[in-house]
Amino acid sequence: MMRGWSSKADRLYSTDIDYGLFEDQADKLLQTNGPNCLVETATKSKWIVLLEFLFGGFNMLLWAGVILTFIGYGLTYNQEDKENSRDSLVSGIFLMGVNIFTGLFGFYQEYTSSAIMESFRKMVPKFATVVRNGEKSVIPSEELVLGDLVEVTAGDIVPADIRIMSARDLKVDNSSITGESFAVSRNPECTDTNPLETMNLAFYSTSVVQGSGTGIVIRCGDNTVVGRIAGLTSSIQKDDTLIRKELKYFIKIISIIAVCIGSIFFTISMAVGYGFFRSLSYFISISIANVPEGLPICLTACLSLTAKRMAKNNCLVKKLQCIETLGACNVICSDKTGTVQLLFITLALPNYSTQGTLTQNVMTASHMFYDSTEHEVLTNLDSVDKENEAYAALCKAATLCSRASFVDEEEMSIDQRKTTGDASESAILKFMEKMEGNVEERRREYPKVCEIPFNSVNKYQVSIHHLKQENRFLLVMKGAPERVLDLCSTILRDGEDVELNAHISKSVKKSICNLGHKGERVLAFADFLLPTEYKAGYAFNPDKPNFPLKVLKPGRYSLKLYSSGLRFVGMISLIDPPRPSVPEAVSKCRSAGIQVIMVTGDHPVTAAAVARKVGIISPNALTVYDVAVRNDISLSKITENERMLCTAAVVTGADLREMSEIELERILIHYNEIVFARTSPQQKLKIVEALQRLNLVVAVTGDGVNDSPALKKADIGIAMGITGTDVSKEAADMILLDDNFASIVTGIEEGRLIFDNLKKSVAYALTSNIPEIVPFIMMMIIDVPEALTIMSILVIDVGTDLWPAISLAYEKPESDIMHRKPRDPQKDRLINHRLIFLTFGQIGVIQALSSYLTYFSVMGGHGFFWDRLIAYYLVLPPNSQPISLGIRQQWENPKINDLTDSLGQDWTYQQRQSLTRKCITGYFLALNLTQITDLLVCKTRRLSFFQQGMTNHVLNAGLMFQIFLACVMVYCPGLNTILQFEPIELVVLLPTIPFALFIFIYDELRKLFIRKYPQGFIDKETYY
Repeated sequence: MMRGWSSKADRLYSTDIDYGLFEDQADKLLQTNGPNCLVETATKSKWIVLLEFLFGGFNMLLWAGVILTFIGYGLTYNQEDKENSRDSLVSGIFLMGVNIFTGLFGFYQEYTSSAIMESFRKMVPKFATVVRNGEKSVIPSEELVLGDLVEVTAGDIVPADIRIMSARDLKVDNSSITGESFAVSRNPECTDTNPLETMNLAFYSTSVVQGSGTGIVIRCGDNTVVGRIAGLTSSIQKDDTLIRKELKYFIKIISIIAVCIGSIFFTISMAVGYGFFRSLSYFISISIANVPEGLPICLTACLSLTAKRMAKNNCLVKKLQCIETLGACNVICSDKTGTVQLLFITLALPNYSTQGTLTQNVMTASHMFYDSTEHEVLTNLDSVDKENEAYAALCKAATLCSRASFVDEEEMSIDQRKTTGDASESAILKFMEKMEGNVEERRREYPKVCEIPFNSVNKYQVSIHHLKQENRFLLVMKGAPERVLDLCSTILRDGEDVELNAHISKSVKKSICNLGHKGERVLAFADFLLPTEYKAGYAFNPDKPNFPLKVLKPGRYSLKLYSSGLRFVGMISLIDPPRPSVPEAVSKCRSAGIQVIMVTGDHPVTAAAVARKVGIISPNALTVYDVAVRNDISLSKITENERMLCTAAVVTGADLREMSEIELERILIHYNEIVFARTSPQQKLKIVEALQRLNLVVAVTGDGVNDSPALKKADIGIAMGITGTDVSKEAADMILLDDNFASIVTGIEEGRLIFDNLKKSVAYALTSNIPEIVPFIMMMIIDVPEALTIMSILVIDVGTDLWPAISLAYEKPESDIMHRKPRDPQKDRLINHRLIFLTFGQIGVIQALSSYLTYFSVMGGHGFFWDRLIAYYLVLPPNSQPISLGIRQQWENPKINDLTDSLGQDWTYQQRQSLTRKCITGYFLALNLTQITDLLVCKTRRLSFFQQGMTNHVLNAGLMFQIFLACVMVYCPGLNTILQFEPIELVVLLPTIPFALFIFIYDELRKLFIRKYPQGFIDKETYY
């Protein structure tokens, strides 16, 4: 059989353009090269993720506490103090339960987000139409091989990288790879050496939006453009999230504090003569007292609550710990299409419901040009004169010269109606429906008899319509404005056909340039009433035009038309308009100290125009394109001095290829307003890496495959939920379910809020550490009976303090949260010396004094005054017993049943144990009372309590719960015995009230000085 060769591609792959490959060839290639699919990257097992939650991060510190308590139990098991031994065991088991609960809770929240992600995974494309052995068949796309001859039609997904062999009005949407928001034509002609720019290649996973064509498979699976980008993405290693780094730092600080304090007092206890086991038990008790056991639950709950709030605002967080990173970001690299624009061409994307982040992905008519005048119609449809003859001619041409049509009911609003046809034509259809009404009826009035579809060579579309009343034919044309203008000999002005001379042509071209500089796509329209010799029944030939579109001159074709010629009637410009909420969102980012950089694959002029509309480039900022338009010169003729005067940078991919890392960093430092256009995936990644080298926290938005490497490398990657590809969603940390840039700003505020509230929770949790540590120090140094047990500490940390600490996650943001600069991760840490000084050195000390005053009040009320409780030591030689002048040694001796108090009363061991439990209860309740005040002062970091108010109802309920739980634990029979509490009269808490008031007043004064004297001593040393 003779094989039909037509190009280098089919010869290279031994493909017959009529018969395709033979089945045996295809089977061998499939076995050799493998299936046509992307190899999935390895993911962590859910069991490993669960183990990370159980034993990673802060939980690791708590497991150390569990081990220490079990060690303490083992060391004291055979000692006389059986009760303390049992307490160690119970505390260890309790702490272990807290760890397991925290780990499972965190895993559940993460797993829930992962389950939602699974719903986004769609294997596209599933099937492909292939020609083998001369027969057409539909096969799974994974079975395609190199050299296969495939057919694609409108609505299909391109199943591999293919070389176009034939095309009929074929257009594809390459936005997922290139960032272009317009469908691009495809034909067999090689128009560029850059594979992404040439018109004879279509790429795997892109969609066919119009026409049909055939092509030969030249790349499969991981070797496709999409596959290579996915491979680049999977090779990128992502750093720890900021909050994970903060937790590591927090664990480090707390561990150092716990070990240092424990070691100091272990050494002191050994020096004063205590045995090794007793000294080690002090070390364990002090270490556990330093660990805020409730913090992991609080942290997980805060992140989970914020994630749910963000989900309501259309932000799906894949990993909980990424939430705070968004709040710390100081640069957002945003894609244009969808993110900033509406990508819905109200001059509307056909069969697409997609919307984007900055733009709407919705093409919309922006300007009309007729009678040599521009009319803005994006926001004001009444700006046009509908009685004007040129307006009527333009609307007739726009209505008739179109292949788009409505496919649904008229009852729906025009913008919501679905259409057939490409984005531009659908947009014009809807615009004409708004302006003139009942487009379909007008088309029926002027039936179409011939049509030449748009193609990239002619750059115009022509249709011929029968005018029934006049019994003549009207030719209408739509196309690239320069091309249509060149084909016209007259122009409609002031109701007359005027010769299109050089002066008029120049003024029209200036309008074309102005509209193009605004980032608008301009379409020009012309008409021509055909001569009377073209009568009804004339057979028009669109393939070889037999009507006056061109006339044959000897030896060549000429564009010169008949004497009347085509008449230029006007232009309509289309824009992918910014989302209404985006300019305000960008403004908020500016006021919050966040730089927004546009990084897109779109044309630089379009990108700069959209950036100016949404506020990424200021209205008065000057770019090289502004200079070029103002001086009517090309970019290459702009002098270096003129470039230096530019206040905003528009950098193309070609520029980036020539730049060194230092030059790129210099641009990022020098300009506050930057647009990167025509960028490749590698260049987007290069930009992100350059920003990170400048110690900036970078957020990246994107929806295409080309965005995925940058999404993964960024500190937080944000993918689009509607328009986003599977690859981009997989690489991202967060997904915008509505593709709206404004949702990012909401996320930033939530991220800042969660860090603020976490700081408040940490401050609240750490404050009680000092009054929890001091009793063990007092037992060891001045030898008083115990005031707090390890069990009591756990009851406070994961009982009475837990709800209040979590409730701070519901605290509303302080008024300045979006008016201050992003936090510096190197300086503004979750825990710093100011927070330690405030919680440990100030509030905590006051709480300890208050609690011990209650403790001594209970003791004194039962006859044991201060002088009877204090102990003094004589330091004796090694191996000798310490001589205690205090009371604890006798107090804890079960053999002594006649211990005399300050009033001369004798106390048995059982009576003393009962009094000890009352003292522990008094200390516990006093600490809870001051913690209530501490909760109120932790509501804000800078504002007054009275400015913030008590609108946090969860916190209000938490206060009630704290009081209720404390009372239940103390006064509930049976439970108080287990927890070693004993009921007391509440009157003993009266001495605590002045301390609680003092804490509140002191903190209000501190915040007043911070507000009144910013950067003053109080601000620098106590604002945490």
